[in-house]
Amino acid sequence: MQLTGEQLIGHQAVRGEGRELLAINPHDQQPIPSPVFNCASAALVNEACVLAEQAFDSFRSVAPELRARFLEEIAEGIVGLGPLLTERAHLETGLPMARLEGERGRTVGQLRLFASVLRQGRWQDATLDSALPDRQPLPRPDLRMCKIALGPVAVFGASNFPLAFSVAGGDTASALAAGCPVVVKAHRAHLGTSELVGRVIQEASKRLELPEGTFSLIVGDGNDVGQQLVSHPAIKAVGFTGSRSGGLALMRAAAARPEPIPVYAEMSSINPVFLLPGALSARAKSIATGFIDALVMGAGQFCTNPGIVLAVDGPDLEAFLDKAGAHLGDKAAQTMLTPGIHSAYSQGIDRITSQPCVQAVASGQPDLGATQAQGHLYQTTFESVAANAQLLEEVFGPAAIVIRCQNVNEMLAFAKSIEGQLTATLHLEDEDLGIAQGLVQAMEKKAGRVLVNGFPTGVEVCDSMVHGGAFPATSDSRTTSVGSTAIDRFLRPVCYQNLPNVLLPEALKQNNPLNIWRLVDGKTTAPKG
Repeated sequence: MQLTGEQLIGHQAVRGEGRELLAINPHDQQPIPSPVFNCASAALVNEACVLAEQAFDSFRSVAPELRARFLEEIAEGIVGLGPLLTERAHLETGLPMARLEGERGRTVGQLRLFASVLRQGRWQDATLDSALPDRQPLPRPDLRMCKIALGPVAVFGASNFPLAFSVAGGDTASALAAGCPVVVKAHRAHLGTSELVGRVIQEASKRLELPEGTFSLIVGDGNDVGQQLVSHPAIKAVGFTGSRSGGLALMRAAAARPEPIPVYAEMSSINPVFLLPGALSARAKSIATGFIDALVMGAGQFCTNPGIVLAVDGPDLEAFLDKAGAHLGDKAAQTMLTPGIHSAYSQGIDRITSQPCVQAVASGQPDLGATQAQGHLYQTTFESVAANAQLLEEVFGPAAIVIRCQNVNEMLAFAKSIEGQLTATLHLEDEDLGIAQGLVQAMEKKAGRVLVNGFPTGVEVCDSMVHGGAFPATSDSRTTSVGSTAIDRFLRPVCYQNLPNVLLPEALKQNNPLNIWRLVDGKTTAPKG
């Protein structure tokens, strides 16, 4: 497949009319000379959105089985790109090839998961309440409810996952599964990778003869294209993974429209780790090793990176710090995704080290390149953190702060006062269960995922996963961007009263032509066969 640097507008490939862009190699910060991309003009953004609007009724009416095949063909196409995809992604992001192969597997797995979701039919939430014409004092009409697609969706590719949270990532997969056309804004950090995947989606759409506006991919630099996209009246929802400032800007733009729309933004999180006394006594060194491995994984560029550790002061904490510091000292610096991310990381380190109440514990091996990140571990006290909220701001990279607590009550107070988080982790033994109960109750109100005796950097793609959390981890704590229930973001319920069978959606027709799970008069009915 030949890269051209073109925008993918419906079934067409079109040269942008704005300023020229080149992808950047993060290892040396030098431009990758081919191809040259051009930013989308306002006219191209409008064309992509209008095509999506025109495609909506046709695409949402496409049989779930055909949409499932669409997702599977995208998955097969991404696999079929072979090393061409991972080599280009490595060139643009600096991520190791093994990591990129794993991310390709995750991306393909997400697409296939939503194909399975479509075939099961539970996503439609089909519910039927039969008419009761003889009920006293008033009869009940025939009432039926199911969920339908919300409308065209704008998806913003994430910097740190060039495949799994990008052009064919979870936002796109779940929106397409719901029956929503998608307009993706490619991330500036992986333009060629985005085009390769975008062409796979475009070709699959053509082969299956889906409406032309089912998918478009646009390229832009800065905020203008994104703001135009979110403000366009055809767009009915937004999927975003990125910084808090970026997510808030999109939320403001969406709220200012004549018709406000939901922005499902996954933004910032420091993902606290609570080391309870029994666990620290029994496993201080092994916990320290696992923690540092999680901290520096992928240069710390994960939204679930553990950035805060809390433990009760004492000899066991000293053992943890000694082992963590020694293990961190062996870790090599790693290239970060973009110069901008590296600059923000450096500023975050400067912010931490400028605080007199913070002491350095250890650092990783020195950075050798302009965009390499050296790991850092710091310590402070609960009292200092309580008086200085700056210490709890996310630092996107391999840096963490250990908070020394005088007792478990300070750990619980922290859990109750902290902002919303994507994850919260507890390391515990049986003797810690009494303490853990209060922490779980506090953190389940803040975090989308609470885990025990592990680390949060692995986000499994499955039915039960929640990758979300209270604000500011996400813009809507009721949703997830990973897992099968991510489809719910792009659906809305509609009730049909006394409609003739022929006018009902397929999911609600009397003979259950889709053969799906339904709730009929309060009883769950299984598919036949």
